[in-house]
This record gives sequence, structure tokens and C-alpha cells, in this order.
Amino acid sequence: MVNTLAPKTAEPAGPAAHGTRTRAPGPGRRDRARRRQPLLAYLFLAPALLFFAVFLVLPLGFALLLSMSRWTGFDLGDIDPVGLDNFAGLFADGSAFLVPVLTNTLLFALGTVALALAGSVLVATCIDKLRFQGLWRTLYFLPIVTTVVAVGNVWKYMYEPGGLVNGVLNALGLDSVAFLQNPDTALPAVVVVQAWASVGSAILILTAGLKSVPESYYEAAALDGAGPATVFFRITLPLLRPSLLFVCVTQFLTGLQSFALIIVMTKGGPGDATDVAALEMYRRAFSYGDWGTASAAAFVLFLVVLAVTLAQLWIFRRTGEDV
Repeated sequence: MVNTLAPKTAEPAGPAAHGTRTRAPGPGRRDRARRRQPLLAYLFLAPALLFFAVFLVLPLGFALLLSMSRWTGFDLGDIDPVGLDNFAGLFADGSAFLVPVLTNTLLFALGTVALALAGSVLVATCIDKLRFQGLWRTLYFLPIVTTVVAVGNVWKYMYEPGGLVNGVLNALGLDSVAFLQNPDTALPAVVVVQAWASVGSAILILTAGLKSVPESYYEAAALDGAGPATVFFRITLPLLRPSLLFVCVTQFLTGLQSFALIIVMTKGGPGDATDVAALEMYRRAFSYGDWGTASAAAFVLFLVVLAVTLAQLWIFRRTGEDV
């Protein structure tokens, strides 16, 4: 009697049924596949590397060449190497690049950072205690998405003798001030506009930092009877330090490279009261045709920005902050 319930032996299938065995890839095949991986990676990176080379490496090399040459900006055959004469001319006696150009640049950046940091901390702290926080953050962020030309022209008319700012001063019993026509007030007036325009981005960063502060700290301070000033200076500000440092770095670098707002509002005047490094480079190249000196000034500004950045990074590490 045949046992139909007994398990049937599976018949071999595939290459094994014909007496052959599957083989794992040999060392040579694995080595070839491993060598192809970097090639594939570079093929995928090629568009980004090409963009980087065309729009950064080549212009940087050309600017370095021009910084040690004399060129009027028309014929490449007229490039005349002069060594470090362009750099020496920037700091020679009688040159206005160090004073007032670089001095105005540093003062502009420092003033912008101070006002923007103080204003953003105050506004962010107030927004954190209000309803409809998203609405308030959006309203304060609007100057960021507005073109610099529009912002500069609006504030330029507000600073006029018959403008809104002088109208408020007159209503308070004060005399009108020629903000943009007076060398003593022109730079501070533009600093106020730059700080106002950059407060929005700082508020977004600081409100995010405030949200990360544990609520239990404020509850403990309330139980101990701490007042609002004590809570702000002993809890909020210390825990907000990483966000404050980030805002400080970004605002300072933006201030050092500022150009568009100044050329819209004052064009560097009156005199050279608001002349900054970026505007001086623009004038040297496009107004006077001195591309060599303009390129040398660009590298000097680059070194200033690099030095400020490294100094800030060093300060951050000394205070125990990760950057």
C-alpha cells in the first residue's frame, strides 16, 4: 500500500539540477565595483562642482590677479602686473580707505548689531507673551521680504525735513533735523534703517530660542518670588545665549558687507560720512575704472570679515557654546 501522506522529496531546480553551482562575485569583480563607486559619486557631484568652479573659483582667481595688476576694465590684454602696489596704495598717506571708509564700515556694523540685537530681544520677549504670535512674527518679518530699494526710499522720504520723523519731532516741540544731509547724523540714520530692516529675521531666531526654554524654570522662579527683571536677566538671557550669539554673528557679517541701502539713501554722502568698503569698491571699479584697487579692497574686506568671524568663533568656544 502506498503512503500518500509521506512528504515528497523536492527536486533540484535551476543550475544545481544540472550539476552546476552559483558562485559569489570574485575579488576582482568586487574590486572593480568598489573602484566605480567614487566615479559615480563624482558624476553626480559634477553639476554642483561645475557651478562652484565657474561662479566662485574662477572669479576669485581673476580677482586675485586683478588685485596685483592695473586694469581699466575693457581689454584683457591691457592687464599690467604691479605686484602689491594696489594694497600699498590703500594704506598710503592720504588714502581714505582706512579712514573713513573702513572706520565707517566697522561703525555701521557695530551700530546695526547693537540696535538689532536690543530691539529683537525686546520684541521677541513681548511676542512670547502675546496671543496670535504667528501674526506678530509675520508682521515683523515683512521688511525682510521687501526690496532694499523700497525700504531705502521710504525711509529717505521719512527723514526729509517735512517727513514723518521730523513731523513727530515738531509735535514734541523739537526742531527739524536734516538727518541725511548732516555728516554727524547721516551714518546713525542709515544704521537705524538697517537695524529696523534686519530685526525680523532676528526675532524669528530668538522666538525659537525662547520656545526651547523649559517652562519649569519660570515656575520655579515664580515659587521663589522672583520678579520679572530677575527672571529676564537670570533665566531668559542666559538660556537664550546661543541664539543671541548666532544673531550677533550673522548681523555683524551683514553689516560689514552692506552696500545697497547706503547707495539708495545717501550714495556715501554727505561727503564721505557714509562711505563704506563695499561702496568704495563699487566706485573704484565702475566709476573710476580702477579695477585693480577695487579688487585689492575686496580682499582687504575679506580679511576683515574672516578676522571678525574667527574672533567670534574663538569667543564662542571660550564661553562653551557650540558653533
